[in-house]
Amino acid sequence: MYKAFITDIDGTLTDSRRRLSTSAVDEIRRLIDADIPIVLASGNTLCFLDGLSHMIGTDGNVIAENGGVYRKGFLGTRTVAGNKALCMQAYEKIVSEVQPKAGELRLFSAELRHSDVAFSRDVSIDTVNDIIRGMDVVAVDTGFAIHLHTPGLSKGAAFERLAEEMGIAPSGFLAAGDSVNDVSMLKLAGFSVVPSNGTADAKAVADAVLDEPYGDAVAKALAEYF
Repeated sequence: MYKAFITDIDGTLTDSRRRLSTSAVDEIRRLIDADIPIVLASGNTLCFLDGLSHMIGTDGNVIAENGGVYRKGFLGTRTVAGNKALCMQAYEKIVSEVQPKAGELRLFSAELRHSDVAFSRDVSIDTVNDIIRGMDVVAVDTGFAIHLHTPGLSKGAAFERLAEEMGIAPSGFLAAGDSVNDVSMLKLAGFSVVPSNGTADAKAVADAVLDEPYGDAVAKALAEYF
């Protein structure tokens, strides 16, 4: 029996249209009612995760911005790592190199981010990596956005620190994710599942690759493992 559950959101708790899976929410609420701690881990912003945590009914344990921000509980101290200013410099260099060929490379919630920079996938990750080579910045394509962050930040690194604050070893968690930015988190957990829509690198480290895609598959896994 696992002591806690940590999960990605987009592609893991949603469907192909990014709508939240109600069956996954039902299963998470069942865990909450059984006093099993939940951690939501996403590339999205802290304020987004706060809203979603309230709506689902969790205690507010979150990892945001792919590990650049994390917090234990709604009233816990927010921890922020990384160098957003350097990431913005890298983003501006990318824009200057690819414009006008790649649209506007629209920023996502730039004013709400504390650690990383996220923008639209209107340029390939290979091109991004070529442009920022030599800068102390890492680029990650999550399938929903391209993120820029400083080295050493990941969901897994934040997971390790947050788990310690929660008093639960990472091996006590079941983890769910679907993409490259989930790999470090999936590898650290005691058991990990990836829905069939997951990327090859996520599936390669999973303890179980589910037969079905998206949040409904994760819901079935929660019913089986908890």
